[in-house]
Amino acid sequence: MLRVLGRAASINVRKVLWTCAEIELDFEREDWGAGFKPTDAPEFLALNPNAMVPVIQDGDFTLWESNSIIRYLATRYGQAALYPTQAHARARVDQWIDWQASDLNRAWSYAFMSLVRQSPAHQDAQALRAGCAEWSRYMQILERQLAATGAYVAGDTFTLADIPIGLSVHRWFETPFEHPHLPAVSDYYERLSERPGFRLHGRNGTP
Repeated sequence: MLRVLGRAASINVRKVLWTCAEIELDFEREDWGAGFKPTDAPEFLALNPNAMVPVIQDGDFTLWESNSIIRYLATRYGQAALYPTQAHARARVDQWIDWQASDLNRAWSYAFMSLVRQSPAHQDAQALRAGCAEWSRYMQILERQLAATGAYVAGDTFTLADIPIGLSVHRWFETPFEHPHLPAVSDYYERLSERPGFRLHGRNGTP
């Protein structure tokens, strides 16, 4: 059985858990990370030298990095609708997965640490205003994409790209600041909420 190492509250662990739900893949999860077994323990570092969750073990195969993990699981156990095999369709899915990691993630970092985590190191008012504005700018990019597709981020069907994007949208709505009106994003959030995997591992998870 697939072994998932990481606390369920982690947004990156939740990517893996939601993917498992979508492909109906059984797993065993162990709590590692903040408040649980330390990721700087030698036995964890032997699996991931970055000391970060999640890590999976699939038989004798070990993998870290959440987006690599969900791609692997979808490729090995999923259906083509989730992660297409056709080059153009797969590239579109990968584009939005990578955008979430490289652009959207960075945009919400300061605001999330300030307003949700209440980090003392992230309480500069000017930096917070700039962070909220930058986050809103990237969410408006997502708004335009969702308005164009009328459904999901990579097109008219749910794909692997909607898992990291959907979790980021949940974080957007759960972070307390004045959000611009984004009707396509709101509709998308409710559309995702019809999926049992998102209700279990996304919307009801800790931001």
